Amino acid sequence: MERTFSIIKPDAVKAGKAGAITQHLVDGGLRPVAVKMVHLTQKEAEGFYYVHKARPFFGDLVAFMTSGPCIVQVLEGENAIARNRELMGATDSKKAAAGTIRQKFGIDIEKNAVHGSDAPDTAKYEIGFFFSGAELARLGVTIG
Repeated sequence: MERTFSIIKPDAVKAGKAGAITQHLVDGGLRPVAVKMVHLTQKEAEGFYYVHKARPFFGDLVAFMTSGPCIVQVLEGENAIARNRELMGATDSKKAAAGTIRQKFGIDIEKNAVHGSDAPDTAKYEIGFFFSGAELARLGVTIG
């Protein structure tokens, strides 16, 4: 079993699609083991997306991710990282394969409904960014 990190972004939460997205993930073989709703501050969004700081879209990304609440979660399953990325589809919703989350619920490359970790180290960092060790321990979740 592997664990990964996922965000249901503000556009999807606002549109009332969080339940359908979660069901898509569950139907795809992933199980949420830790979930919470957060409304990112500018500082939190800048910290989370620091790897994109030098890119021209950074400011727009931070503004979007702070525009409303999102749902952060730890997902578990066989090859969870790769499976989640497959279920999400291409970053640009307009180019995502039919039946993927981004094709079904996203609008474009920015408002694409979800985020997911791309590698084990990224998943570990992203899970730790949003969930404290105490929160995860109470849920019986370990990282690393």
